[in-house]
Amino acid sequence: MKPIRLPEPPGSPPRGVPDIFEGGVYGVVKRAVIIGNGFPASENQSIGLVRALGLSEKQTLYRVTRPSGGINEYLHWLPVSVHKQIYYIIRLIYSYSQVLFTTKGSKVKSLTSENGGNVGLSSILEADVKSIVTMARGTADKDGPLLVVACGRDTISIASSIKRLASENVFVVQIQHPRRQVSRFDLVVAPQHDYYALTPHAQEQVPKFLRKYMTPDEPPTKNVVLTLGSLHQVDSAALRSAAIAWHDEFAPLPKPLIVVNIGGPTSRCRYSTDLAKQLTTYLKGVLDTCGSVRISFSRRTPDKIATYVRKELAEFPKIYIWDNEEPNPHMGHLAWADAFIVSADSISMLSEACSTGKPVYVIGADRCKWKFGEFHKTLKERGLVRPFTGLEDMSESWSYPPLNDTAEAANRVHEALAERGWRLRP
Repeated sequence: MKPIRLPEPPGSPPRGVPDIFEGGVYGVVKRAVIIGNGFPASENQSIGLVRALGLSEKQTLYRVTRPSGGINEYLHWLPVSVHKQIYYIIRLIYSYSQVLFTTKGSKVKSLTSENGGNVGLSSILEADVKSIVTMARGTADKDGPLLVVACGRDTISIASSIKRLASENVFVVQIQHPRRQVSRFDLVVAPQHDYYALTPHAQEQVPKFLRKYMTPDEPPTKNVVLTLGSLHQVDSAALRSAAIAWHDEFAPLPKPLIVVNIGGPTSRCRYSTDLAKQLTTYLKGVLDTCGSVRISFSRRTPDKIATYVRKELAEFPKIYIWDNEEPNPHMGHLAWADAFIVSADSISMLSEACSTGKPVYVIGADRCKWKFGEFHKTLKERGLVRPFTGLEDMSESWSYPPLNDTAEAANRVHEALAERGWRLRP
């Protein structure tokens, strides 16, 4: 699969011109470092942006890791550096005892036990500021400046430190709002709903004495790129490739093919088997207008919800429920589905589905509060989604301009690089 090639910024040298005629190698960005946090949804955003910029084959993934297991699960609210220091001190005090860190019969996980998981890369490095800064400085003359893309709360301090220590050699993009001081980064890519706290409606929901603690505390500045949803790796090239790869499995299925993606409850979208009951009831109501139905659960789906859905829908031959065994059919679903039904908790799943231009129905949006409720309100206002009521004729199609946040963010990176006198190597 070739990475997509976006239009070059105005004034960019023509393709094929040697670097020496472009003002030297130094102004040409031809490699990327991704700072990950071990969460697939976050790392997928960074990888998607790098892919849209055409640097997939020149990317290196570093990962910020935390101690895990036992008491560490109660320390995740701390900054990573503080968490690791506390963990180190506790281990010294208790002579590396496992009493505080594990339940009976389990083992202590190493600080880097999560490295290498969930992204399909064979080797992932620990995100160390000093080593990345040294690499950026030491290779700048030969390889040009370094693009750094990070996503997630745990990556903020790492990415901002790299920017501070090697500002002449790096261009740093932070995905998701860092809450304060966006000037620490060259570019911040944040969803519109991250600014919900500044809206009059949000202000009314918070006592006056707490409002000064709400973040972000200022409107978006010039270096902030606003998106509607999450960034991802789904584009026309990826969908074409997936359509070919999954042709033999999905092409023979009766149409319309309805794909149901079920996530899991979050602090801002709370539900249990009550939503599962609602979903299965509504699915039974529209089944006569469906050719076939494919259901997938995410890593966050609680067992009790998955069990309930399997039990309620087991007797219907039109319905197939993925067993979570590889290969994962997710990209095949995006390519071959005629319509989607998605639980409201997952912004990433909704963003990917809405990038196809196909009908997307949402269940559970009424349970989403605060900024996630604002996200669903915007999706509905733009005609990207409709609520799933169980009364739909699923054979009827409708469309909209596909959500294109990743490509639009990539264009803004091109523009920001051009303002600095740099460009991406075509």
